[in-house]
Amino acid sequence: MTSPAPGRRAVLATALALPWISHARAAEAWPNRPLRVIVPFAAGGPADGLARMLAERVLGPKLGQPVVVENRGGAGGVIGTAAAAQASDGHTLLFGSISMTIVPHLQAQPVGYDVLKDFTPLAQIASTPFLLVVPAASPFKDVAGLLAAAKAKPRTVTSANSGYGTLSHMTTELLNRQAGVEIEPVVYRGEGVLMPDLLGGQVQMGFLTLSSMLPHLRAGTVRALAVAGAQRLPELPEVPTLTEAGVPGIEVDGWQAMFAPRTVPAEGAARVAAILAEAMAQPATREQITTFGAVPASRSNADFAAMVPAEFQRWGALVKERNIHVE
Repeated sequence: MTSPAPGRRAVLATALALPWISHARAAEAWPNRPLRVIVPFAAGGPADGLARMLAERVLGPKLGQPVVVENRGGAGGVIGTAAAAQASDGHTLLFGSISMTIVPHLQAQPVGYDVLKDFTPLAQIASTPFLLVVPAASPFKDVAGLLAAAKAKPRTVTSANSGYGTLSHMTTELLNRQAGVEIEPVVYRGEGVLMPDLLGGQVQMGFLTLSSMLPHLRAGTVRALAVAGAQRLPELPEVPTLTEAGVPGIEVDGWQAMFAPRTVPAEGAARVAAILAEAMAQPATREQITTFGAVPASRSNADFAAMVPAEFQRWGALVKERNIHVE
């Protein structure tokens, strides 16, 4: 068989290389259309505000494409998270939260996504600190006094939370486990709904967000006994952490973060992660995050990626141990 002439060999080599060249150019060109960021919560909340700020001020300008935020609320974030997991366009991102590592454990039926297989964690953006608060007129002056009452009369101390399976609820269950008590969770549909009962003393305590509690703390209508996170808060330097108050093992972080569904090209996911890391290092971005009542994240992208499976395992173990399920 006659070998191809040198000129023909060059043509053949070029033809064989074309698919690889096309693939490389496609990867470099990502994104080649507008992007969508799904927020699995209703419009107007802190998560929505943070996502829109990132879309308009960070991602859009850096990626050179419009970035549209789409709110897909419902079912504790399940509807929007599942929609992102099932997106096939390769140009959809998810602005997720800690709920995506909690809710799947509570459901009897599959939720439509696997947080560990269907998503790549890109960057933590913010966190929402939680406080253990009591009404101003409460007899409980510290965590020790509250726990003593809970041990003396199980399930007579009640804890208001903002919804079944929320971090507010799950932190109460963590306290029960770590302190060996049985405080009774009382479920409400949001923090605003529960406040009259908390202020009136119909419920004795609650794990509630710093942003919603600050006005009440300043007005003197509630008292903070502890911070549920790993460190004291600059806004409340006198309030101890639960570990400092004698209850270790309760370090909760109501994080919000950007994820890429598995259909986003690896090069594209890496590019978004790098853009977000650069933005999070800028004082202007961090200042903007605080305007939404959130604390700018301090974890690196790598540390956050390692934390997500640990969070998933932690909440799954708690749900099983405490026999928590959707009612």
